[in-house]
Amino acid sequence: MTAPTSVSFYKWSEVPLETVTPLLDRKLITGERMMLAQVFLKKGCVVPRHQHVNEQLTYILDGALRFWIGEDEGETLDVRSGEVLFLPSNVWHKAEALEDTLDVDIFSPPREDWLKHTDDYLRR
Repeated sequence: MTAPTSVSFYKWSEVPLETVTPLLDRKLITGERMMLAQVFLKKGCVVPRHQHVNEQLTYILDGALRFWIGEDEGETLDVRSGEVLFLPSNVWHKAEALEDTLDVDIFSPPREDWLKHTDDYLRR
């Protein structure tokens, strides 16, 4: 999806669903300097440890994710429905869906690796 140059209106029901793995699907809406994503994770889905330059807000709408924070994964944090996690730029993190989960992620700037499908860490 290319970044809009004027006001845009979206319906999630009309945004294409991308299957990334058998346990993870997502929908993306992208502006010039931010990205909004619906991420659907099935229970047991693991997002491997990674980092990115993008700031990230993760808002759990339904379900729960366990995060491991830091290069050594030394801090754990469970984020549940109605809760938001902020991850600053370049912070190492990993996540696992404790149950079927729908989260909304906001990235700034947009995740180029997601747009170009070069997010190999996630597609393993």
